[in-house]
Amino acid sequence: MSSSATTAPHDRFALPDAAGRFGRYGGVFVPETLMTALEELGAAYEAAKKDPDYVAELRRHLKEFAGRPTELYFAERLTQHCGGAKIYLKREDLLHTGAHKINNALGQALLARRMGKKRIIAETGAGQHGVATAAVCAKFGLECVVYMGAVDMERQALNVFRMRLMGAEVRSVDSGQKTLKDAVNEAMRDWVTNVRGTHYILGSALGAHPYPMMVRDFHRVIGQETKEQILAREGRLPDEMVACVGGGSNAIGFFFEFLDEPKVKLIGVEAGGRGIRRGEHAARFEGGKLGVLQGAKTYILQNPDGQIELTHSVSAGLDYAAIGPEHAYYRERNRIEFAYACDDEVIETFQLCSRLEGIIPALESTHALVHGIKRAQQLRPDQIIVINLSGRGDKDVNQVAKMLGVAL
Repeated sequence: MSSSATTAPHDRFALPDAAGRFGRYGGVFVPETLMTALEELGAAYEAAKKDPDYVAELRRHLKEFAGRPTELYFAERLTQHCGGAKIYLKREDLLHTGAHKINNALGQALLARRMGKKRIIAETGAGQHGVATAAVCAKFGLECVVYMGAVDMERQALNVFRMRLMGAEVRSVDSGQKTLKDAVNEAMRDWVTNVRGTHYILGSALGAHPYPMMVRDFHRVIGQETKEQILAREGRLPDEMVACVGGGSNAIGFFFEFLDEPKVKLIGVEAGGRGIRRGEHAARFEGGKLGVLQGAKTYILQNPDGQIELTHSVSAGLDYAAIGPEHAYYRERNRIEFAYACDDEVIETFQLCSRLEGIIPALESTHALVHGIKRAQQLRPDQIIVINLSGRGDKDVNQVAKMLGVAL
């Protein structure tokens, strides 16, 4: 971890500050044409979260439409396989549309309605945020346009069809690396052009303020449920918690309720890709530098001239050159640790979890499983580790089969 880190007390609810910063991270770095929209969004969100009717409506949709609360599942066979700590899985894969993304999509869609915005745009990598956005737009009768890199559209063809089935227009992005970063670029271009009647449902804890705060808050329900459930099940808090981190939405929602619990170790797992070599991974804390990308200051994979490096991950949802600013802040304070998992480990663990637990995890979530299993093997049987299973792997089956040389 960072040698300059501090462990001074802090108020997690005081962040971000009025300028949208988490310490030296975050902020607002956008074209002037977007400032009014961001200010409007920030004001609408501050009003909405204090409005009992908005809060009650969101809770109702999370229960009736999304399927909350999700279960905290004791992975008995994985635990036996590891021979160490008890392994629990927070089952966000059980949610409607297949991942945690529906929490944020519902919250923002309700905000869009409050602001009178009838056109929604979104970006997606693995397709899960795009599917969640398409679902809420269908539910609320909103126009939906989703930007997706051409490479990601090919490896996530099932999710592309699911989005279109629910009425969304999916626009292929053929610029750059044709993955998530490029999809965000195109979504932001659209927003600048159509800002008056359009709301951008950003899918991760990234971008300019108020997005990192807002997305975090919509996903806090993950950690709130986890805390209640583990106390009911075990009578105490876990020793360690592990989540995958791309932009970091599932992880910050999972971790947030435990930030003030110093005995609980929090670990985010990035994409190690083919190994920590330039252009072969997406582990921002392994060679990344402080910089600004797509609205926020954070850790970014970039060359000495400030140009964004190529990235790679077997999982489309983690294949991004920057990390959410709140994660960078808590790493600097030694509160969240970070590790990485490589593609070959992920494919092996994808099969292991499927075979031992009858649960096919998303490739993104499998990064957390890789590291969580390693940690469980190092811990004692009387210790507890909780892994956030942020999504299910139906979308990845064809890709994994192809990699394993299995004909479908």
